[in-house]
Amino acid sequence: MSRAIPKTGIVTALGAMSGTSLDGVDAAVLRTDGITIEGFGETGYRAYSAAEQRTLAAALGQWSGARTGAARTVTEQAHFEALRGFEGIDLVGFHGQTLAHAPRTRGTLQVGSGAWLAGALDLPVVWDFRTADVELGGEGAPLAPFFHFACARFIGADAPLAFLNLGGVGNLTFVDPAKERPEEKGALLAFDTGPANAPLNDLLRARLDIAFDEGGRIARQGTVEQGALELFLAEPYFARMPPKSLDRNDFSEMIRLVGELSDADAAATLTAMCAAGVAQGMEHCPKPPARLLVTGGGRHNPVLMEMLSVSLDCPVGPVEEVGLDGDMLEAQAFAYLAVRVARGLPTSCPGTTGVRAAVSGGTISLPPEQRAAV
Repeated sequence: MSRAIPKTGIVTALGAMSGTSLDGVDAAVLRTDGITIEGFGETGYRAYSAAEQRTLAAALGQWSGARTGAARTVTEQAHFEALRGFEGIDLVGFHGQTLAHAPRTRGTLQVGSGAWLAGALDLPVVWDFRTADVELGGEGAPLAPFFHFACARFIGADAPLAFLNLGGVGNLTFVDPAKERPEEKGALLAFDTGPANAPLNDLLRARLDIAFDEGGRIARQGTVEQGALELFLAEPYFARMPPKSLDRNDFSEMIRLVGELSDADAAATLTAMCAAGVAQGMEHCPKPPARLLVTGGGRHNPVLMEMLSVSLDCPVGPVEEVGLDGDMLEAQAFAYLAVRVARGLPTSCPGTTGVRAAVSGGTISLPPEQRAAV
């Protein structure tokens, strides 16, 4: 029998994230009241098979049709398998799988039905986090910044700092922990810095049939092509003021820019492009952060981390340096956001997505038994 969502106090929430790297589903438990972090719990991971990755990749950039339907089926089943083994959960935060993101024109599309998942898990599920933000003029991304604010408070930060997530796309959050609430003016500034792992992973999968540059081994053997790097930095996106966001394939021409290079030189150049985008983005911070904490798969690439350290004026390190889990931070973020939605608290604001006013996005789907009791 499923439990009703507690209206006050600490909640045990289970968050899930399937990013644009298409590697698998991260799952993580968080105890929170939607404001502060009480503690972290069990985590899990369910990898996508090669066939599932092909299905998801074939649907990227699609807004409807058979391919998006197939991707939805993969997304729902993988999340059910990733989340079903957890116990003592009050509610689930389900992001779904982003296939297309064009907030200024067509909107944003994350496939996977939270209503279906609520029935399958017999738990309340909060989902569709981005639509309300986009409908109110926001970019719909990034959404983790409110959780980053809570993390800064949790680790006792007493000076401004920045979080950098290096997934398929890179996104940066500037946090001023002296502010009282994340939606307060000046508390947060967040935006996508540019492509991160996606172009390099796509190139290596196409050329060498490998998923990623493990340990930066291939990039370390190469030389950065400066002409390609300069063309990349001339993209109009970098001149736009934040907040701003990207679709996974917005910089797909990066592959073309390195198309004539050797594997090693192409990997080195794509890695340098990621670091250069971050360096450009750091210039938008309202004041110099005391440190940059890196989360996401990119932090495991020592070449990329070295490039960031050389190009930035503040210390750079993985979030593990402050006791956080960089593999699970986004899954934890959606657990946190789920509780905020359930409590009617904002999940985005003008400083994070450019939305006109602070908004609580998300839809709550109850399992059949709870729906019948309402």
